[in-house]
Amino acid sequence: MQTAMAGRMLRDRLFQRVMSVGGIGVIAAILAIFVYLGSVVLPLFTPPEVHDEARFAVPGGSASPSLLYTAEEQREIGLRVTAAPALHFFAYGSGQPLKELAVPLPKDTRVTAFSRGALSTYAMGLGLSDGSVLVLKPEFKVSFEGSTRRIDPDVAFPLGEAPLKIATDGSAVARLGMQQSEEGSTVAALTEGGRLFLSGVKVERNPITGEEKSEIQQSEISPAPREVRDILIEDKQREMYVLSGDRTLLRYDISDKAAPKLLETLDIAAPEERVTALTMLSGGFSLIVGTDKGSLTQWFPVRVEGTHFKLRKIRSFKPMDGAIRTLAPEFHRKGFSAGSDRGEIGVYFATSNRQLFTRELSDRPIVALALPPRGNGYIAQDDQGQTYVAAVENNYPEVSWSALWGKVWYEGYEEPVYAWQSAAANADFEPKFSLAPLTYGTLKAAFYAMIVAVPLALLGAIFTAYFMSPRMSSIVKPTIEIMQALPTVVLGFLAGLWLAPYVENNLAGVLLCLVLFPFGILLASLIYYRLPGPWRDRVPAGWEAALLIPIILVLFWGLLSLGHPIEAAFFGGDMPYWLSNTMGIKFEQRNSLVVGIAMGFAVTPTIFSIAEDAIFSVPKHLTAGSLALGATPWQTLTRVVLQTASPGIFSAVMIGLGRAVGETMIVLMATGNTAVMDFSMFTGFRTLSANIGVEMPEAGVGETHYRLLFLSALILFAFTFIVNTVAELVRQRLREKYSTV
Repeated sequence: MQTAMAGRMLRDRLFQRVMSVGGIGVIAAILAIFVYLGSVVLPLFTPPEVHDEARFAVPGGSASPSLLYTAEEQREIGLRVTAAPALHFFAYGSGQPLKELAVPLPKDTRVTAFSRGALSTYAMGLGLSDGSVLVLKPEFKVSFEGSTRRIDPDVAFPLGEAPLKIATDGSAVARLGMQQSEEGSTVAALTEGGRLFLSGVKVERNPITGEEKSEIQQSEISPAPREVRDILIEDKQREMYVLSGDRTLLRYDISDKAAPKLLETLDIAAPEERVTALTMLSGGFSLIVGTDKGSLTQWFPVRVEGTHFKLRKIRSFKPMDGAIRTLAPEFHRKGFSAGSDRGEIGVYFATSNRQLFTRELSDRPIVALALPPRGNGYIAQDDQGQTYVAAVENNYPEVSWSALWGKVWYEGYEEPVYAWQSAAANADFEPKFSLAPLTYGTLKAAFYAMIVAVPLALLGAIFTAYFMSPRMSSIVKPTIEIMQALPTVVLGFLAGLWLAPYVENNLAGVLLCLVLFPFGILLASLIYYRLPGPWRDRVPAGWEAALLIPIILVLFWGLLSLGHPIEAAFFGGDMPYWLSNTMGIKFEQRNSLVVGIAMGFAVTPTIFSIAEDAIFSVPKHLTAGSLALGATPWQTLTRVVLQTASPGIFSAVMIGLGRAVGETMIVLMATGNTAVMDFSMFTGFRTLSANIGVEMPEAGVGETHYRLLFLSALILFAFTFIVNTVAELVRQRLREKYSTV
């Protein structure tokens, strides 16, 4: 006896240890998942790091003023262009001279103006004293000697080594704007005589002889703006911006170089401010404006009516302490840097409206500034001939709280919106990383699924556990539970390819079913209980639900059949078209209604099974005692059974909610996967889980897109954890309140 007791106690202790280890293991696994997700997401919110800072005398000497700084892709070689004119290549980190190339000019000419094209092309233009323009392009030729990479700096002349005659009056070029691409080049030159010339240049090369032939289309803008201080031509060479006076900007349509048109004139600074720097962001769509008060603003054209656009101020950035002297955009992203007359530089990102960092480099004004092609450093020069360089770890400038959760005014949009669009075919694309529409879509999917599943599952569980005969229950319950094993990809496939077109073609009938079907069941029940007693006695107790099967089929058939005459009578025979064109309610074939039905079908078995077990487990002596005291079966159900089973019922609903929130395949296949914030049942959506499933395979490891997908997973994890924790607290309170002794 004692041996048996000892063995039993040993088994109990062993089982207790195993359960403890298992519980601790589950907690440890959850914490490990959380820590891993957090470790991937954390770099998104770390500030940029500046390192390897260096200072040296300007390469090539300070005798000739600097026109431009830039660098090659690997940030190994920097370039300074001077008005001599000459190109001075130097080691990025130390300033050590590497190569110097003089730019040949016609005799008795000098550089009087300078402009650069799109940063990615490295093209730049020199306006000369005889009214001509020379276009040149630095090159960084990469070769390999064994495993050693070699970069050879050089210079090319895409429009020929001979300058192009732009000013017909022979006056010196005072202001210059240019863009160069393989499709053609555009040059705008203001002469010292106040005349503004616009030229479109196309160079054709004979593939056999190598002979080049230039075709120039030229016009003069008259009258020319007064006091022109800067000229910018956007990357696609369709529009030109001219800064006149202190703050006036003129926007021209130069699609036809022979007939430029003035589109609008406006002030781009406050009356008490003077524009001191002007540049275009990558892509050539947005203008960045800096003033003598240190303010920085972003402007771009916004469609106001039809094909008409107006330039509008989109956002203001954190101002700098001194006047803005120079601006430098990034090559490929929507970032830029600003240098002030107090020797300070600030690095900003437009989309996220962030000031990433500032650096006080000198006590003298910054007169030249550049960012390497990858935006991972800076080059600056003050007016005392000192050059400052650094490397910058700035990998996730697009991320900010406002960009993730607030409305953002993106380039080309008419107003601020919530948007998720991680990639596009265009290299000038502005990534849109708003998690708001994805989170909204997740909650919307769960809402429509629970609207369908909760009434069906709970009412079915109540009837099955409390009213249905044991024999019928033994058939119904396993049948419904088997539905849990049905793969959701199958449900998504059926919902997307069969249910969605069916709902579209029978929309009125489907809506009638949703609205009138419950009333039809109630009416059938009322009729049944109005039947004579002998008739009802023929149905065994607990088998009443079997009578509903033909009634349900007839109801569905009747309501769906009634839908087409209603559509013909009231909606022109096509309810989706009527909704879209008459009521202005957008209708998509794969919409929330379809997803709600499909996901409701998937979630119902989970809620039903748990809720039915909870109701069936209510002690029989409680129901027997209630009935013995004179309570009706309905009173016993509502005041005894449901209250006692409420912890289990609540758990069933919460588990079903968790299933709906995390569902991937159904929403992936049965919606249009459009990241919109529209609660209408006739529109689609995109959920966090579906977005992860679609985009994770194409996300570059370590990139912003990749880490934001992990942030989506962390949000889902945190949401599930919080909901389950709150549900457990509520369940415990309900258990304490309605527990039996």
